[in-house]
Amino acid sequence: MKILIVDDEALARGRLRELLRSIGIERAPLEADSGIRALGLAQQESPDIVLLDIRMPGMDGLETAAHLARLQRPPAVIFTTAYDEHALKAFEASAVDYLLKPVRAERLARALERARSLRAGNVAALRDRQPAPHRRSHVSVSTRTGLLLVPVTEIAYLRADRKYVGAGWKGREILLDEPLKLLEQEFGDRFLRAHRNALVARAHVVALERRADGGYALRLREVTEPVPVSRRHLAGVRAALRHFSRVNTDA
Repeated sequence: MKILIVDDEALARGRLRELLRSIGIERAPLEADSGIRALGLAQQESPDIVLLDIRMPGMDGLETAAHLARLQRPPAVIFTTAYDEHALKAFEASAVDYLLKPVRAERLARALERARSLRAGNVAALRDRQPAPHRRSHVSVSTRTGLLLVPVTEIAYLRADRKYVGAGWKGREILLDEPLKLLEQEFGDRFLRAHRNALVARAHVVALERRADGGYALRLREVTEPVPVSRRHLAGVRAALRHFSRVNTDA
């Protein structure tokens, strides 16, 4: 059984190492001090179980668990935290179990036994029914080489195309397997509706331009082709962009 411990505090990771040893787990666990590092290790090592702290700087444990669920072979997640107010959210994120710090050896043993009894397919199906309950800092994309994490702040636009959503990122487009409507609900404060099929990142807008055909489009940083603005959404776009003095809205 391969176990990954994720906690930003070295002392907490050390205590879990000792507890694992005390209940007869001889194999040395993998360790990560952040959600980002945990995801990298999980892709490389395919752990069976992740002991995951919730309150961590940067990517917290709830978001980390959501990305872990997208791996080809998702591990069983057991949350470990000192904050019991997170208990409900932890189970909404479909953790196998939830351990309150200081973790007790007998309680850890029961959680590991429960996790061991679940097959990977059951873990994935469990989390598919209950997505993460809070806004993410990253979106994840499955590629041939593994899971690609993309910071939401770096996405210039989101554009629906049949069953996928194209996301403009670093001068290219990546495909997200998520509905545009749900992405708008989650990240609506960052993105502006330009068209029924398109959202643009407010922070990436350079100018609102008039096109030769009389329509309008938004020019974005690091994006070659401007994103069309529909007549229906033009007034809302202009109103929203007035808050950004650096954006040209004279078109």
